[in-house]
Amino acid sequence: MNADTKCSLSTASEYVELAVEVFSMLADATRVRIILALRDQELSVNHLAHLVDKSAPAVSQHLAKLRLARIVSTRHEGTKVFYSLTNEHARQLVADAIFQAQHTLSNDPAHHRGEEHPSPVKVR
Repeated sequence: MNADTKCSLSTASEYVELAVEVFSMLADATRVRIILALRDQELSVNHLAHLVDKSAPAVSQHLAKLRLARIVSTRHEGTKVFYSLTNEHARQLVADAIFQAQHTLSNDPAHHRGEEHPSPVKVR
């Protein structure tokens, strides 16, 4: 049995429809930026709003959707809520999508040369 079969990566996988829902959830630039900002750290709504250049209420709405999809999780500290990625898979999906986008613009994309990581937001 190969790894594709063990991981249900066949065309008959019971997870195909759920995978489509994950792609649908990630089909928003603000959500992709949020995932990029959270790739190595947990952050508050206000910090995320600053990083992705959106209002805190707008970021909160995106985070609520990502939380319902179990892409992000929360940790409470007093009255503050901190968000983090639930696991590494959303980070990898977004990184691969950024890398694929680079391929549409160049035959020798920066990630092949080791020049950049997929982060259009600057995390401070």
